[in-house]
Amino acid sequence: MTHLWVRAESRDNEARVGIMPQGVAELIRQGMRVTVEDSRQRIVPTADYATAGATIEAEGSWTDAPADALIFGLKELPTDGTPLRHTHIMFGHAYKGQPDGRVLLDRFKVGGGRLLDLEYLTEEGGRRVAAFGYWAGYAGAAVSLMCWMAQQQGKIMGPVRAVPSRAHLLADLQGDLVRIGTQRPTALIIGALGRVGTGAADLCRDMGVATTLWDTAETAGGGPFPETLQHDLFLNCILARPGTPVFVPASAKVADRKLSVIGDIACDPDSDFSPIKVYDRVTTWDAPALRVHDAPPLDVTAIDNLPSLMPLESSQDFADQLLPHLATPASDVWARASALFDRATA
Repeated sequence: MTHLWVRAESRDNEARVGIMPQGVAELIRQGMRVTVEDSRQRIVPTADYATAGATIEAEGSWTDAPADALIFGLKELPTDGTPLRHTHIMFGHAYKGQPDGRVLLDRFKVGGGRLLDLEYLTEEGGRRVAAFGYWAGYAGAAVSLMCWMAQQQGKIMGPVRAVPSRAHLLADLQGDLVRIGTQRPTALIIGALGRVGTGAADLCRDMGVATTLWDTAETAGGGPFPETLQHDLFLNCILARPGTPVFVPASAKVADRKLSVIGDIACDPDSDFSPIKVYDRVTTWDAPALRVHDAPPLDVTAIDNLPSLMPLESSQDFADQLLPHLATPASDVWARASALFDRATA
């Protein structure tokens, strides 16, 4: 019997979850055993999982789970260096040259465990079977707009917090824009036809932000791309990978530009292939804007768990996409992710 162990997220401001109570009930109906850890911050109450039939365990108890349990979470594990003996389903951020990713893979090698990276659960053609991308794009564009509004008031953006719903977010943004009395900014979106870009474009449309939408056809020439400096906002919605062109070079800081906010929604500054060369670290919920140049201002927002700004809607969407694959743990989707781990640790 497959045993799925849903761990609590340990990082601050991470209220998302990869499976809803209805999904737990369905897996149990199909013969799977499901354990769910209690959580202080998960958007879905623990009691709802208990009602669905899950066994409830203490937060962080996955380290003592049976050896054959599949440990399922979303974001990173505690960085305590301990060997990892289980198979983990999570976003590992370990296959694109990130320093922390190498450390994570070494922990698996020492402990004998395995990583099944959610980012690399794909169909045969390479399309991901489940992603938070739409909500990352939507929330990322919202944060970038907040950053731009703070600049119009001579400020650096302050902390962000989760919102109850999309409607609440839009009402807050609209009220802030009316209060500062400025025209809307313009935005250039890279990767506009993907999940992330679609979400970013939808937020811009909802807020009346004029957008230039670029995808592979517009960027096939490989650059340089002076157009990025001719918009107020630049929203990066493409994953860093070999061959990704540079859209914002280091020289952009001192260039003649209209650009004042970079929303690196894909958020992979540690990667050698990052298309944005003016910053080198993620930003946080408490300090979402990193000022990389003062006059004129240039701020970067690069929060790596943006969908948790809208935790309920993003969790529901992701869980609906992933559930059919959780119910078939022997499928080719999982086999491809397992083979990728083998190659990375060979």
